[in-house]
Amino acid sequence: MKNLPLLFYLLLVALPISLMGQNLKNKDKNSYVLFSLNYESDAVFMGRNDSVRAPYLVPSLGFYDRSGFFADASLSYLTKSEESRIDLFLLTAGYQFNSKKLSGLLSGTKYFFSKDSYSIQSEIEGDLTATLGYDLSLFKISLTASSYFSSNSSTDFFGGIQLDKSIYALDDNFEITPTFNIFGGSQYFYQEYYTYNRLGNRKGKSNLQNPSINNSIAIKEVNQFNVLNLEISLPIQFQSNSFLFSISPHWAFPQSNATITTNEIILKEDLKNIFYWSGGISYWLNTKKRK
Repeated sequence: MKNLPLLFYLLLVALPISLMGQNLKNKDKNSYVLFSLNYESDAVFMGRNDSVRAPYLVPSLGFYDRSGFFADASLSYLTKSEESRIDLFLLTAGYQFNSKKLSGLLSGTKYFFSKDSYSIQSEIEGDLTATLGYDLSLFKISLTASSYFSSNSSTDFFGGIQLDKSIYALDDNFEITPTFNIFGGSQYFYQEYYTYNRLGNRKGKSNLQNPSINNSIAIKEVNQFNVLNLEISLPIQFQSNSFLFSISPHWAFPQSNATITTNEIILKEDLKNIFYWSGGISYWLNTKKRK
């Protein structure tokens, strides 16, 4: 929590700027196909990442129906020269809605990780997520609840609160959204990650070299619901005709250090703040207009 003064300082800087925001102009709602190509500097989840950076190039293809239903497929290509490979394939489907003040989303995602993946999420097989947001004019508040499933562990449950404010310029074609998130939940995913990836126990590689470590790792707080991450981000988007350019820096302040026990040692995790970013280009093709 020693970084909270910096956190509050950034929020105090962002809030006055957010008051300059304009209301989004009403636009026709269309069905469309979305093509995207994004770069992610690292794989970060709940304020955690691997000791080895995992930069991804992520192409995706999605269909978004005017009714609110959508489906999306993407793959994550690991760009490290010594380990270049398709590391993850995702399939997502769900429903979303937006009104003047209220918005929401319900989605399900299936994960297909490479057997050699060292991503912090690499033991997760699927998730269900629900989000409900309300625009308070000064800012928008969103509540998120999600469950993450893996084949070798219990289900994780997470909750989150997000505060954000969109600021528009250039006839609403430029958007900047100062955002603050709090995430909390259990840590079964983290225990599985430590079992198969961390502490020299890489999947598909060194398990046979470290048989004494296998399946002997436990996190004391694994089933407790704790605050796991405080995060500030600053998504920036620019729209030109059917193209959308975006960049988003993130600052993660992980919380609730885990107590990790093996058959040899007990250690208290030393969490460190993380800066990471993503950016990309998208193109959408309208298919049907609402009459």
